[in-house]
Amino acid sequence: MKLHELKPAEGSRKERNRVGRGIGSGNGKTSGKGHKGQNARSGGGVRPGFEGGQNPLARRLPKRGFTNIHRKEYAVVNLDALNRFDEGTEVTPELLIESGVVSNERAGIKILAKGNIEKKLTVKAQKFSSAAKDAIEAAGGTTEVL
Repeated sequence: MKLHELKPAEGSRKERNRVGRGIGSGNGKTSGKGHKGQNARSGGGVRPGFEGGQNPLARRLPKRGFTNIHRKEYAVVNLDALNRFDEGTEVTPELLIESGVVSNERAGIKILAKGNIEKKLTVKAQKFSSAAKDAIEAAGGTTEVL
């Protein structure tokens, strides 16, 4: 096989439909939009959720709950993710971002107790679950709330 013999796989390339290009194309004259009406107009059509004047679904259903505007979303780190660090390391939020354990600090870092920790580490974070704090201290490490 040579470079000039390369061809795309059968059916992987499709010619685009050029509307309004004559009667023989099957999409000439009204360009597949039918005769007049809202959808035939430039910029025509209805907004998302519009049901032709019928009371729309979003208005028919009751309101539920509320959104707490003061909610804090923490980036969570499990104990088994801390095993990648060497014994005696001081684990800070900056180190966790730098090493790729978390991509975004959000409102802070919260350490959770999933998995187990085998190394003695000094962990600094905004929040700890009580089980995670106990597990870190049981491994000989220390915790510090920032």
